[in-house]
Amino acid sequence: MPSEREIKLRVTDVEALNSALARLSAQPVGAGNGRVHELNTIFDTESQHLAKKGHLLRIRKVTPVENAAPPRFLLTFKKPAEWADHDGRGHKVREEIETEVTDGEALKRVIESLGVRAWFVYEKFRTTMKLPASELWAKDLLIELDETPIGTFLELEGPAEAIDRAARELGFSRGDYITNSYLALYFEECRRRGESPANMLFEKTK
Repeated sequence: MPSEREIKLRVTDVEALNSALARLSAQPVGAGNGRVHELNTIFDTESQHLAKKGHLLRIRKVTPVENAAPPRFLLTFKKPAEWADHDGRGHKVREEIETEVTDGEALKRVIESLGVRAWFVYEKFRTTMKLPASELWAKDLLIELDETPIGTFLELEGPAEAIDRAARELGFSRGDYITNSYLALYFEECRRRGESPANMLFEKTK
């Protein structure tokens, strides 16, 4: 089963990050500026059977922001996450199965007919970037800028060495690495604010 290796980084200075990305000649992936809106729906049983085992079942609706292209739907299943602390890197490593489907609503009905319900929804705007082909060390690296209701984050996904080098080049250290999911980060933010968790949604879509 294929695995993903990634970290998150909290962005407190977007202008400085954009300057660093420009210095590295990072270019968006996809049409236009590459920015898309993601609506993510996580499914589980009433007893949270999947979450208790560390599994994740998700449908993601991806809609381009700049053009009228139709949305894409991705079905994703992830196994329990592992952290590569044994090599001192602190990355999250997780086995993942993902496939694109043509009808997200039909798939949602199929899943729910099996006794699995949609229990958490979160949205974000994502811009995916890559470095120039001349930067051989970053060939398999994805740089993903996420604008979320709880702040701006950078996700780096790819080989271990490329993740660490990109983080350094962008002004971060290993102490900045975050391995929590957006679900966990949202719950942490709700506790900090003294609010009851619901869905992680923008009050008004940008």
